[in-house]
Amino acid sequence: MEESSSAAAGDQRDESTEEEVTIRQQDTDQPSTCPEAEQEAFGLDGSESKTPLNKNDILKALQVVERDSRAIADSFSSLFDSLRLALSEVTSGSVDHMRCFGDAVGRLQESALDAATKGNRYINSCLRLNEEMKGMDSLANQLKILRRNVDALDGAVNKLVRLP
Repeated sequence: MEESSSAAAGDQRDESTEEEVTIRQQDTDQPSTCPEAEQEAFGLDGSESKTPLNKNDILKALQVVERDSRAIADSFSSLFDSLRLALSEVTSGSVDHMRCFGDAVGRLQESALDAATKGNRYINSCLRLNEEMKGMDSLANQLKILRRNVDALDGAVNKLVRLP
């Protein structure tokens, strides 16, 4: 990972000064006469390590990293602003939907209470009518008797009127 980031840093350009950042390498074709120098030239895994950079190259590389870090931070800031705005819109929409839902539920509750009240009145009216109809049985019996008497009277009057 260090090798790829070092190679990437060597290929990048400083946009403010348009100078290319390069990494100097030592000539590795010369054989080393000191075993300690050989250990410094190779890493722990036996791969060849990069040569040290001079101070200007390090500063330029740090400037590139700092500029890229600022760009990434600005990008994240913009992303979070967009997310905050989207979340705010969704939350606002959800609040509006909840208010609408609350209004609809309130109206439904009022309608249900009104229907229940009217239903109770209808049931009470039916019960009163039922009680009144119970008293109608005796009245119906009286009317039947009265009808028989009227029919008998009518028959008697018809006989009397037809007499010659």
